Amino acid sequence: MYAPSFAAPTTVAEAVQLLANASGVARVLAGGTDLLVQLRSGILKPDLIVDTKRIPELRTITTEGGGYRIGASVSGAEAGEHATLSRDWPGIVEAVELIGSTQIQGRASFVGNLCNASPAADSVPALVAAGATVVIAGPNGEREVPVEEVPTGPGSTSLAKGEMVVAVKLPPKPARTGDAYLRFIPRTEMDIAVVGAGVCVTLDEGGTCTAAKVSLGAVAPTVLVVPDAAAALIGNKLDDAALAALDAAARAACKPIDDKRGTIEYRTKVAGVLARRAAATAFKRAGA
Repeated sequence: MYAPSFAAPTTVAEAVQLLANASGVARVLAGGTDLLVQLRSGILKPDLIVDTKRIPELRTITTEGGGYRIGASVSGAEAGEHATLSRDWPGIVEAVELIGSTQIQGRASFVGNLCNASPAADSVPALVAAGATVVIAGPNGEREVPVEEVPTGPGSTSLAKGEMVVAVKLPPKPARTGDAYLRFIPRTEMDIAVVGAGVCVTLDEGGTCTAAKVSLGAVAPTVLVVPDAAAALIGNKLDDAALAALDAAARAACKPIDDKRGTIEYRTKVAGVLARRAAATAFKRAGA
């Protein structure tokens, strides 16, 4: 009978040591909304499960250098209840609040959504568009990398043995900056994205875009950063020409598959539509 070992450390150092010294496959339990399903279905059978919810620093949202540090075990519900985070980065909070039901929201975390490495993860495109980074702790200390460098393919990450993500860091938000995330799903709620689009823009006083980042989910093995889509917005106001160029760039970047939720052709078209709509919301939030 399958019976994994279980540990609930109270410090990051202890958690890293457990992961590094594990003789077989080890998995981190933050919220468990993916891991527990995978255990019950038999998809995963790790030898060790390390529960991180008893590590205090992983359970908090703090301000840091004008930005935010979100602990790896902070749930979507807790992020949604954080007044200043919701005000400053509404697209990011809206994205994590799309994950599952109200009950799931009480458990699911940004970092769990990221490290599950699904191409259709909702919070990841929003974090990427905002320029978020993650803090990774391991046997050799801490390192910080952009969010988009963590997933390497469906179900796989760049984390080495003994490493774990301990926090997501959001940069200081420049003046006249707005972010947005939109997804398309077959049902009205609690479904997996056919396509997701995250957009973050910064405008000058006249409403012209001076900086932008655009990301797409569920159209490639990992979330895509689309520089050509950002370039379509930079130097322009939100007009028909800029939106058309954004649409074309988003479509050109897509590398989707056919599956039961959508065809390649359909996903590619929807990517352009969602990029335009997310850009319109981001411009509005930036003060356009």
